[in-house]
Amino acid sequence: MRYRGIEIKDLVNGFLKENRHGFEETAYLLMFGEQPVKKDLDEFNYELTKKRSLSKEFVQNIILPFPSKDIINKLMTATTVFYRTDVNPDDIATDNVIRQCMNLIAKFPTVVAYSYQAKQYKHNNKSLYIHNPRTDLTAAENFLYLLREDTEYTELEAQILDLMLIIHADHSGGNNSTFTNHLVSSTHTDTYSAIVAALASLKGPLHGGANLKCAQMMDGIKENVKNPDNDSEVLEYLINILKGKAGDGSSKIWGMGHAVYTLSDPRAVLLKNKAKELATQKDKMEEYELYERVEKKTGEALAKYKGLDKKQLNISPNVDFYSALVYDLMNFPRDIFPAMFSMSRIAGWSAHRIEQLECGKKLIRPASVYAGPEDVKFQPLNKRS
Repeated sequence: MRYRGIEIKDLVNGFLKENRHGFEETAYLLMFGEQPVKKDLDEFNYELTKKRSLSKEFVQNIILPFPSKDIINKLMTATTVFYRTDVNPDDIATDNVIRQCMNLIAKFPTVVAYSYQAKQYKHNNKSLYIHNPRTDLTAAENFLYLLREDTEYTELEAQILDLMLIIHADHSGGNNSTFTNHLVSSTHTDTYSAIVAALASLKGPLHGGANLKCAQMMDGIKENVKNPDNDSEVLEYLINILKGKAGDGSSKIWGMGHAVYTLSDPRAVLLKNKAKELATQKDKMEEYELYERVEKKTGEALAKYKGLDKKQLNISPNVDFYSALVYDLMNFPRDIFPAMFSMSRIAGWSAHRIEQLECGKKLIRPASVYAGPEDVKFQPLNKRS
């Protein structure tokens, strides 16, 4: 997996070696096609921090009065309002689109945090906490600051959230939401409409909701397996999931396997190491070990379910698998898992929109083949049975 030709592991390890957060630089890399020099990165970061805040009118009139039970739904609403408050919303010149995209990259985490607080207040009868964004924090630090009642977070938590933002920032043009963004952008519609369409795609549980499904699956294992630390019992439960007799009935072991990364998802490899470090810090190694056990036994479960002689099929976890663990270890509310995906992927969507408008001059029309009956005769209404 590469961003603008740079291996994702090299990008992440580069930031870790320099002991700094890298999401903002990753967004710059995706949008402009090259690694920034310090001066350009400083200017980019300055512009993002200036744009993080929402006006009091926006918070009071858009976020708080109409809280949604689904945070992505609220993010879609907010994005359409950004169109109405933009002084030049329909101009698709590159410099204007860059301005709009930077505004969305900066504001998405604030909208997600505030939308969650509004939901807690209105729907769950919790106290309301609205913290103002800080300009001295990175995107990862700022989100933790906004989300938590006491605004506290550890250095490791911020580092891992930054890692999550980096590895979720883009994933080729073929994933569902990014393709949706390309498709809609090819009509030359405005930036906000294209991003709303991408958000609608991401909201689906088979796309942006997979990490939530994974976390719920692990709950099922802990609730229904008498000894979750026993390989044989976990294996039996996984086979029952495949049979549709356990889990959510979908016959899917969530978080395992990927359409592109058939041998190994490089994002999951990076994340697994940090998940273990976080589990150690939180004294939750039993949680990590259960995830590792499911990873180890899924291939064997598939082989037995399919009646194969092989003891284990080759299947590895995807990025959603250990992201579910990391989010739970950091006590993130599960109803914001999909929306947190969008906070990161907005960087990739922005880059792909710019690319589509600059390079794709024709309307995208996906091919389709009619497979229904031919030569059907019209029947008058009074003669239809």
